Amino acid sequence: MSAPTRISRREMLERTAAAGLVSAWVVGAAAWFGSRPNWPYPVEKVALPSFAAGGEGPALVIAKGADPGALTRAALEELGGMSRFVTAGDVVLVKPNVAFDRPAWQGATANPEVVGAVVAACIDAGAAEVLVTDNPIHAPEGCFRKSGIGRAAENAGGAVLLPRKDAFAPVLLADTLLDGWPVYVAPLLRATKVIGIAPVKDHNLALASLTLKNWYGMLGGPRNRLHQKMDETIATLASLIRPTLSVLDGSRIMFRNGPTGGSVDDLIRGDVLAIGTDPVALDAYGATLLGLGVEDLPYLGMAQEAGAGTHDFESLRPRRITG
Repeated sequence: MSAPTRISRREMLERTAAAGLVSAWVVGAAAWFGSRPNWPYPVEKVALPSFAAGGEGPALVIAKGADPGALTRAALEELGGMSRFVTAGDVVLVKPNVAFDRPAWQGATANPEVVGAVVAACIDAGAAEVLVTDNPIHAPEGCFRKSGIGRAAENAGGAVLLPRKDAFAPVLLADTLLDGWPVYVAPLLRATKVIGIAPVKDHNLALASLTLKNWYGMLGGPRNRLHQKMDETIATLASLIRPTLSVLDGSRIMFRNGPTGGSVDDLIRGDVLAIGTDPVALDAYGATLLGLGVEDLPYLGMAQEAGAGTHDFESLRPRRITG
């Protein structure tokens, strides 16, 4: 019998490190792809409530003007005031697009002046708490700081929440691609009213990033795996999260190189803001700001078919104001 081959200390360390990497990958893959013992979220699926607003009043306001904060306040007033939607004791979740670690002028995130005006209006209407959150692509702390949204929210009386792993859970949405997908549910379950704020942007996959695409930011897990079914995902989000109000921030319009941009040449002055209770209608209007039609955004038809709203925004008889 031949003598066993000796392994040097260096070879042993290299093999141990390689084994560790393989082991870590296997555990991680099992966690993401559904092995229940290693699944990093609760096994029980969570059913999200609807936050959609009812009652009488206009469903859509389109406001034009150069001051984003003043325009937000004017549009809210024309819609019937924030007190139409928020009452004393409400916990309001405000979800702006804060996806990127970018300064506000680049238009990759919501305008902080718009966010501040919405938060302040909720406080004035008697909200007990206004929670402002997102699950950004870049580091959350940096995104809220650099975009200016964190400071604007806090100055207006809101509280910024940064996502934590234990705030996610799989959702119940039977017969859809998001059934069982991890979602940032903790703030949604704490809230009594929900408001989304999204900038108008070109998008390399969806063609347009508007109010419905904004809810992509509440997804956890490897959400890049959903990119191949982008339209279906956005339409499903319209069924999963039914907000009280949606705000379409067209103060700056990123007409190319979205969703991140990076140059002033990617932007045009929009000087427009739309707000309403039907996010599908808002996105149909937002498409026109990018030179697109309903036929260019398949998720609008899919969301309408699912009962999330109408893509015929003119049928809502939008109120148009200039400030």
